[in-house]
Amino acid sequence: MRFIPNALRRNMSSRLSNVTNKMQDKKNLGLLLASHFPILVIETHEEARAVQLLEAVVRPTGKSLFTWSAASGLQNNLLGKAQNLKLVDAGPQPAEGEDNPPSPRETLEHIDRKIRNAVVVLLDFHPYLEDPRTLRQLKEIAQNLDLHGNSLVLISHQLEIPAEVERLCTHYRLSLPDTDRMQELVRAEARNWQMKNGNRKVGADRRAMELLVRNLVGMTESDARRLIRNAIYDDGAITHSDVESVMDAKYRLGGQDGILSYEYDTARFSDIGGFANMKTWLERRKNYFLANRDGNAPDLPKGILLLGVQGCGKSLAAKTIAGVWGVPLLRMDIGALYSKWIGETEKNIREALHSAESLAPCVLWIDEIEKGVQSGDADGGTSQRVLGTLLTWMAERKSAVFMVATANDVSALPPELMRKGRIDEIFFVDLPDSHTREAILAVHLRKREMDPASFDLAALARASDGFSGAELEQAVVAARFAAASEDGGLSTQHILEEMQQTRPLSVVRAEDIDHLRHWAADRTVPAN
Repeated sequence: MRFIPNALRRNMSSRLSNVTNKMQDKKNLGLLLASHFPILVIETHEEARAVQLLEAVVRPTGKSLFTWSAASGLQNNLLGKAQNLKLVDAGPQPAEGEDNPPSPRETLEHIDRKIRNAVVVLLDFHPYLEDPRTLRQLKEIAQNLDLHGNSLVLISHQLEIPAEVERLCTHYRLSLPDTDRMQELVRAEARNWQMKNGNRKVGADRRAMELLVRNLVGMTESDARRLIRNAIYDDGAITHSDVESVMDAKYRLGGQDGILSYEYDTARFSDIGGFANMKTWLERRKNYFLANRDGNAPDLPKGILLLGVQGCGKSLAAKTIAGVWGVPLLRMDIGALYSKWIGETEKNIREALHSAESLAPCVLWIDEIEKGVQSGDADGGTSQRVLGTLLTWMAERKSAVFMVATANDVSALPPELMRKGRIDEIFFVDLPDSHTREAILAVHLRKREMDPASFDLAALARASDGFSGAELEQAVVAARFAAASEDGGLSTQHILEEMQQTRPLSVVRAEDIDHLRHWAADRTVPAN
């Protein structure tokens, strides 16, 4: 076999991947245009790319291709440029002395009367779908497909299709560039910068480069190019700070501010005491998840449910997974989903889940999930529809979104939410044992720049039996204030005194915690 250098091999692989994606898009679009659906709906921010693909699909068929926009009116894409500018036989013309193109309804009437055997692309047509006469004209063109041979393509960043024409529509989503293509985009932008800066090479941290490429996956090519350009042109280098800015921009492009929030404060395993079983479980799946972040691999880890006592580190565990795996952490505010408007809540969760998929690979953290999916008729069935949407997504998603749901009240969790196949495992987060309490105290002391070896951790662990992780941290915090008021350094005695004055949750809510432990004993896996 002839030897191919690795660099050339990677370049060939990237180009092959890009060509394959384009061919697949062309094939799929061709099949949909040849189907019996008269209206093709494409939701995308890459309008120019969508039109170019349609031109490549339509040209060999002998059909005409027209595009319409509110600014330019109706134009024939497959004519020469001069003819196109003159709008020869393209569509209705403005009245004499007027500059504005004909209205959308007038354009549709012209299409129905004059144009035959064509594909007509309507750009940003969504505002006009609210006009009953325009919508009716659109429907009549669609119903005349067999008679006139005209197909309609609606292209916009977001389209709400009215019920009147939904059955006449089929939807298509353009493919997104994979990892190989993203690497080629980074190299291409680096070459452009190099040519403009006296052939000076772009500085690149190898680890930062890998993270940048990994976190660009899930974005459109045009958005990715802009972010890569910003990262390189800022200082002529690709660094870890560029990865953070790219992730921030990627989240904002997702457009789910309020419902989804991008959490910067992720953690490492060393930042969390205990959780030995969960840490082992995650380490076994880390490489497989990251190696298959395009979401196409079978058996991709889906997520876990963290059930347990309040204040024992469930939230920190979610941050730890994202930090250790090196992927973004998205937090879903389950309460912000709900709206007083009929149907808006269900739409919110669909859009939030879609945004999370567009940001894959990532960890999606749903805190106190039971508050959003409790059964009951008080809300007119909205919570049940939210649950149904979430369950379907959990079972059928193919994207590399690892869900971490946390819950405190097991009685409020519907049983179908906990079924294997929707989540991979249920971990029970119990009150920390003596050894874990020592580890937690050491973490909080180090976080405050104090040496744990200077304290009697064993004595502190014995005195804090029944304390949660949050209560241990608060004992350290309160002890620091007490020591500062005495103008002295923090000591073991200060922390012991604060512990003696604390009534932990295990005492205040002893019955509830005993019930939770009894339920979890044979139904869950201990996190520690």
